[in-house]
Amino acid sequence: MLRSQFDYMMKQIMKFAPKTSDIIFTVGKRVQAEVDGELQDVPLNPDPGILKPWHTDSIVDCLLNRNVKLYRDLIKTGSCDLSYELRGISRFRVNVFNQKGSLAIVMRKLSMEPPSIEELDLPKIFYEMAKEKFGLILVTGATGTGKSTSLAALIDYINSTQKKHIITLEDPIEFVHPHKMATINQRELGRDFDSFASGLRAALRQAPKIILVGELRDRETMEIALEASETGHLVLGTLHTSDAGQTINRIIGMFDLAEERLIRGRLAESLKYVVSQRLLPKKTGGRVAAFEILVNNLRIKELILNGEDGDKTFYNVIEAGDAYGMVTFDQYIARLFENDVITEDVALLFGSDKARLRQMIDKIKIKKGEKVTDIDGLELDLDYEKRINEK
Repeated sequence: MLRSQFDYMMKQIMKFAPKTSDIIFTVGKRVQAEVDGELQDVPLNPDPGILKPWHTDSIVDCLLNRNVKLYRDLIKTGSCDLSYELRGISRFRVNVFNQKGSLAIVMRKLSMEPPSIEELDLPKIFYEMAKEKFGLILVTGATGTGKSTSLAALIDYINSTQKKHIITLEDPIEFVHPHKMATINQRELGRDFDSFASGLRAALRQAPKIILVGELRDRETMEIALEASETGHLVLGTLHTSDAGQTINRIIGMFDLAEERLIRGRLAESLKYVVSQRLLPKKTGGRVAAFEILVNNLRIKELILNGEDGDKTFYNVIEAGDAYGMVTFDQYIARLFENDVITEDVALLFGSDKARLRQMIDKIKIKKGEKVTDIDGLELDLDYEKRINEK
């Protein structure tokens, strides 16, 4: 397939589903676009119909464009990452992978320009995060929950307000940041550096004040990130963890048991914020982000140093940390329900502690004058004791 033919196909897809988040090419299915979390078949002209192995092979050949490193990664690891730009329309993060003896492609749509904190309606604490001079800030969540987008908004705000040197290490580059008040150098894995660990190590010699690491994948990268945060750099990174407490435990678990005490101490001093994200379907269509925010204070430091025990958990400290800007997923989701953004079923589906969330929702429903139970007709039996005594 020629690049011009693939571009024509992509233009049809984007015209059919301008709000698409992902495009999927896989053998045995038609070309599909994900819109608001649901897949839709895309009508094309000419219509390839159900995709066959040669369809996806030709698309992969077009995307990889004889890049030896990408082919090597695909053969060695079973997948490879790259970026693709449909000029004047959108950019995409692309993953090519093997499945059941054939190739498949998933393309994540990216914005042409970095978003702002206001556009994304991110929590106000993001403005406080931008003021940090050094330390470690983590944004976590499952794949596709908007971690990179939130970090891009944070970088854009810093870029607009501070005269600093920023280096980003990405796989691949998702948002292209123009130079504003800050100077931004963006480096792409595989093209500009060979691993996050080596790229991060090199960044320490490139005089940045802020370093963004696309993903803290392994122990070596995490160790260098901690070192950078301890030596006066602000390090921003992502992890695939479900909540703030799991994030801290995951980091500690990257290291040997003999190093645990040392790592706990380093993390307690370096960590500034953990922001975890989930995307929920809205009542009116589309999706809305829910957040869990951990801010490192004395109680959090104690938990990092000594671990969780009984009622001393990250969840409980975050739940009681409203004065510091902390919030649990359950509290945030309850607010979304109270503001009529999501349904009760969606709220309970995405909550962390469903029993606590149920209590919060019941309080909101009582406040609104709504029923909290389907049981009707209950009355106090005043003659019960009398009847028992007669027997």
